[in-house]
Amino acid sequence: MCNLYSQTRAVEAVRRLFRVSSNRAVALEPKDAIFPGHMAPVVRRAQDGERELVELSWGFVLPQPGKAPRRVTNTRDDKMDSRFWRDSLVERRCLVPVTSFCEPNADVKPATWNWFALADEESPRPLFAFAGIWRVWNGPVKKDGPPVALDVFSFMTTTPNALVETVNHERMPVLLAGEEAQAQWMDGSYAEARALLRPYPPENMRLVQTGYEKKDLLA
Repeated sequence: MCNLYSQTRAVEAVRRLFRVSSNRAVALEPKDAIFPGHMAPVVRRAQDGERELVELSWGFVLPQPGKAPRRVTNTRDDKMDSRFWRDSLVERRCLVPVTSFCEPNADVKPATWNWFALADEESPRPLFAFAGIWRVWNGPVKKDGPPVALDVFSFMTTTPNALVETVNHERMPVLLAGEEAQAQWMDGSYAEARALLRPYPPENMRLVQTGYEKKDLLA
């Protein structure tokens, strides 16, 4: 499970890579640490079909009777046909801009935080995307709290590749690098989108930071 990542590029770089026009992009600040419940950038289709860059709240909201609602940040590829996810996967796919993501190593005490990025000789943190989904939540986000209308997002996870598996033996985010894969996720059929749910090649990634910091120090 990935519950920490960064997006450290300026809004213009995000807008250019994901082909969003300037009048369709909100103002963004680079973020060296994004946690569940934080507002973070997402590229989605607006009602007129054009791409827009907006900030949504990270984590679908799962009601729990008698308890505070739980934020569900990751969507497992082996659970995607459940009613909780299905409509969003069919109708509301999006791209989540990322420069690095973090997995804790709980096998050591205290736990270390391990940051992964794409391998690129020209950039230490090349921009890519998680395969995301979004929806509108209408209801409380805290126990006994007032109902709110909130656009929320999650992103897909799959089995880990050989690199991520050295830290997390269970899951890794679905990474989308390149215009073709990103367009297929956004606009392809449900079957075409499902075909992208696979581990990213480990030779195209690298471990860029290990330690106790819960933020990307290169930001």
